[in-house]
Parts: sequence; C-alpha cells; structure tokens
Amino acid sequence: MNRDGALLAIDQGTNSSRTIASSPTGAVLETAQQPFEPIYLRSDWVEHDSELIWSTALVTVRAVLRRLAERDIPGIAVGITNQRETTVAWNRRTGAPLCNAIVWQDRRTADMCRRLADVGEQESLAQQTGLRRDSCFS
Repeated sequence: MNRDGALLAIDQGTNSSRTIASSPTGAVLETAQQPFEPIYLRSDWVEHDSELIWSTALVTVRAVLRRLAERDIPGIAVGITNQRETTVAWNRRTGAPLCNAIVWQDRRTADMCRRLADVGEQESLAQQTGLRRDSCFS
C-alpha cells in the first residue's frame, strides 16, 4: 500500500486519451487509454469530435482512479498535456461544443497564411508573438 499517493498525468493526444498514475518516485502504478479516430473532411482538413475528446479523457481518469482506490492509493495531483494547437469553440452557457475541434494537423488555412506572408505579414507576427505564420497555430 502506497501512502504517498499517485500523481496523475492526463495525455490528451491526437489519436487517443490516456491517463497514467505514477508514484512520487516515478514508478508507473496504473494506466488507461481510449483511442479515437480523427475526422478527415478532406485530405488536409482534420477534425476531432469535441465530445469524444472529453469523454475519452474522462473514461481513462475514472478507470485509473478506480484501480488506485482498489489498491488504497489516493490521487494527490493531476497534470494535463494536450494537443496545444487544436481549437474548439464552446457555448459559454451550456458548455456544449459548437462544432468539431480543428486539429493542429489541419491545413485549411495554409493558403491564407502564404498570402499574408507574401504581403509582408510574416515579420510583424513573428515580432509580436515569436511564431511564424502557419496554419497549425490557433
């Protein structure tokens, strides 16, 4: 029985959600993973079902916490890593997603980014944000 508790890491990735519980010394105690499929509207348009992102993450967290509880190990901290540049809009009143999430791999704005760079907008964006103009950035 580990009285120190478990550190939970939620990894919401491009193809799955996963939760890993580790001891404070880094030993893996429990894991759970739920895969999901990207939605390809066109070859360069990549989306995820926004509700599926949430539900698969929730399933993995609950599974890991349940197995930890069976071993009498409390969860003591949670960290999250995600896709960073994937974007989803939510209804502020209901909390429901307004649409699918646009995945960081999506290239639907690549032509617009090229046009803006062609007219000199690349340098101002880099100065303001430190980023280059690319369709992967939200």
